[in-house]
Amino acid sequence: MSSRPELKVDDEVGFIRFFRGLPAKGDDTVRIFNRGDYYTAHGEDATFIARTVYRTTSVLRQLGREPGLESVTLSVTVFRNFLRESLFRLSKRVEIWESSGRMNWKVTKQASPGNLQDIEDELGGQLENAPIILAVKATAKASEARNVGVCFADASVRELGVSEFLDNDSYSNFESLLIQLGVKECLILADSTRKDVELNKLRTIADNCGCAVSERGFADFGTKDIEQDLTRLLRDDRAAGTLPQTDLKLAMGSAAALIKYLGVMSDPSNFGQYQLYQHDLSQYMKLDAAALKALNLMPGPRDGSKTMSLYGLLNHCKTPVGSRLLMQWLKQPLMNNKEIERRQQLVEAFVMDTELRQTMQEEHLRSIPDLYRLSKKFQRKMANLEDVVRAYQVAIRLPGFLGTLEAVMDEQYRDPLDAEYTVKLREYSDSLAKLQEMVETTVDLDALDNHEFIIKPEFDDSLRTIRKKLDRLKYDMESEHGRVGQDLNQEIDKKLFLENHRVHGWCFRLTRNESGCIRNKKEYQECSTQKNGVFFTTSTLQGLRREFDQLSENYNRTQSGLVNEVVNVAASYCPVIEKLAGVLAHLDVIVSFAHVSIHAPTAYTRPKMHPRGTGNTVLKEARHPCMEMQDDVSFITNDVSLERGSSEFIIITGPNMGGKSTYIRQIGVIALMAQIGCFVPCSDAELTIFDSILARVGASDSQLKGVSTFMAEMLETANILKSATKESLIIIDELGRGTSTYDGFGLAWAISEHIVKEIGAFALFATHFHELTALVDTYPQVQNLHVVAHISEVADGSKAKREVTLLYKVEPGVCDQSFGIHVAELVRFPRKVINMAKRKADELEDFSGKHEENFVQASKEDVEEGSILLKEVLVKWKQEAEEKGLSKSEQVEKMRELVAGNEKLLKNPFFQSIKAL
Repeated sequence: MSSRPELKVDDEVGFIRFFRGLPAKGDDTVRIFNRGDYYTAHGEDATFIARTVYRTTSVLRQLGREPGLESVTLSVTVFRNFLRESLFRLSKRVEIWESSGRMNWKVTKQASPGNLQDIEDELGGQLENAPIILAVKATAKASEARNVGVCFADASVRELGVSEFLDNDSYSNFESLLIQLGVKECLILADSTRKDVELNKLRTIADNCGCAVSERGFADFGTKDIEQDLTRLLRDDRAAGTLPQTDLKLAMGSAAALIKYLGVMSDPSNFGQYQLYQHDLSQYMKLDAAALKALNLMPGPRDGSKTMSLYGLLNHCKTPVGSRLLMQWLKQPLMNNKEIERRQQLVEAFVMDTELRQTMQEEHLRSIPDLYRLSKKFQRKMANLEDVVRAYQVAIRLPGFLGTLEAVMDEQYRDPLDAEYTVKLREYSDSLAKLQEMVETTVDLDALDNHEFIIKPEFDDSLRTIRKKLDRLKYDMESEHGRVGQDLNQEIDKKLFLENHRVHGWCFRLTRNESGCIRNKKEYQECSTQKNGVFFTTSTLQGLRREFDQLSENYNRTQSGLVNEVVNVAASYCPVIEKLAGVLAHLDVIVSFAHVSIHAPTAYTRPKMHPRGTGNTVLKEARHPCMEMQDDVSFITNDVSLERGSSEFIIITGPNMGGKSTYIRQIGVIALMAQIGCFVPCSDAELTIFDSILARVGASDSQLKGVSTFMAEMLETANILKSATKESLIIIDELGRGTSTYDGFGLAWAISEHIVKEIGAFALFATHFHELTALVDTYPQVQNLHVVAHISEVADGSKAKREVTLLYKVEPGVCDQSFGIHVAELVRFPRKVINMAKRKADELEDFSGKHEENFVQASKEDVEEGSILLKEVLVKWKQEAEEKGLSKSEQVEKMRELVAGNEKLLKNPFFQSIKAL
């Protein structure tokens, strides 16, 4: 913390007065003040930053006299880290204030998780995924149905997407959409009372999906000006009113709110640049937030290694655009068999051809910058000559890509590679040829070695004259370099260097070991001491440097008009650069899939895909791709068979920690990998295409949000029952744990029966309710599996002790015993606790056993008949007891007599079961 800047404010009283007079802001907004070379925050924002960034309030300083204004300072580096933390992890909004004179502060930049345009430079451009922002408007249609309209945008690519769809009262389609798009911020209608149930549902879903929620007024969603605004924004020359998307009234309301929020209309450079398209929710597999978590798709905050998440495991992309596309694909598994097989074919091409794969990764892809970000700089008129050179460097690398692809000899892969990459890259390479030619004609490429970005001097007479003078000065500096080297007896360019320092300009540098030779010599003036040596100068070099700087400034002033022309010409290539970015991102992800498939502990295999609604899912020697990558794990493989009619609903029992969870989750992960076009961790695999993966895994307790474990379980399960179709894959890992055993079992049975009878989806249910396995007696499509544990008797002094070994193998049938206490022994519970547990378990077993022996199964008819007979006896008994005024003992005797004399009642199974209790 020693590098934390000192708090210095010229007019403390004036600033405090100004700050306290600012309008109120929401709790989710942080105000930061730019002080030039450092930043400050004040009041509650200062405390928030002290706690989240510095992890201590001791960094707080008081501005002004008591009580003072709590303040904190941030260096540029700390400020940038804070931006990332607050926007990406904490979903905050940030306002950056700048002053253009005495107390003339105003907001110059604003950012939120879904709108990073103003601060892209501060973030350094390394955005893990596109910041998608979405606005939503919904109306109730009937008791269960809802109409939902959305509009969304990624501000970096100037596209507006709209979608309108029917939803259930749990808004499961809306949740899937948020996940498919990877939405970071969600605009919803403000509800001042917070009592609107529907808005609260939308807010909760957005929150569960990790979106920041922004409330906007009713007027923002009005559609009065939307057609006029779209006509100005869109590239399409037709009037917006003639486009089919404008018929989607709810989506248009959302579009109005989004356009206003992003301030798109206030920047004329946006006019005529946007595209409008309609997103079809049904073209991708649906995933909910629970499935995202259960399948570990995205890295979590506490993931130790990169391979803990599927994204981390699969991400061997070499370009930022590739990594972002991979994140998108993981949330948008395909439903079209042809599309899936097209991707698989491409992956296979790179799996089979090692040289092709390695050349792409190591030589070509790693040299590609973030092309979307580069294009954005040109569009926003923020590009410079360096950006033009970066675009040029991509253009000159394209022939290398083409050469590598054209060298592929295998005919079966040649055609798909040509269609997806070669043809398109050749077209873009030809389009960029003119850009290449312009740069080679106008830009001084030799100067790039000194990291200088300048126009060629030969291109302009006045530039030629200045360049000659600069070259002469450079020659004189080198002569001075030689003279100083001789004087100090230091070898030039080995011990003594002439360098252009970013602060001191042209000066000399000596390695730190040799720096003693200039001590006490007045001729040499030290500039600074840094890690790489001591910088110093001489009066001669200083004079030459001043003249050089002045001439360089003249050169830049003279060339600025030419630079603008060159940048403007390069900007006209943005559409080509964006299309190229799409092709290279696709290539990068496919090559990454091939890399992972080959380098796994056991190579992945290409799965056979059955068209939607047909075929079974049969996996041989399946593994969990993330688990097998963890250190010290020797993964036990298991077969999987989900077949219509015989094993649609699989119940898995067995000890905790025995591998039930891993088994059912790996099936979900493999299904998802197959539908994004990747190879899968099996020795052989065939899969049907699933329309959704719905998960209910573990007690995802949300008590902080006022939702109990049991309530969270029930909400997730209700969502599954409402969303699932015959083509879904349902994964349930323990259910009914949040309530009593009897209630829990009753719910687990009812839910299982509903899935089997009413939905007919493929489902995997890992449970601790062994009684659930009885479903197999009623339904042929249910199958029981169990994870195997081996129990051995080990001599322990005078008595034998049982030891449990978990084998992580899944086999048909029911687990014949409970292992809870054995697992407690495995993790070294105190011996006293273990013994007490065993004693109590035995008592409970005896107690329930006695009742079970006496319990007679009664049918519905028996229950009805028995109830009537019993009621008759009770009415008769009451009548006699009241009429004759019987004492208590006489009443009991009379009851026995009436029951004993009613043969029909005694034979009734329902009455027998009551009597047994």
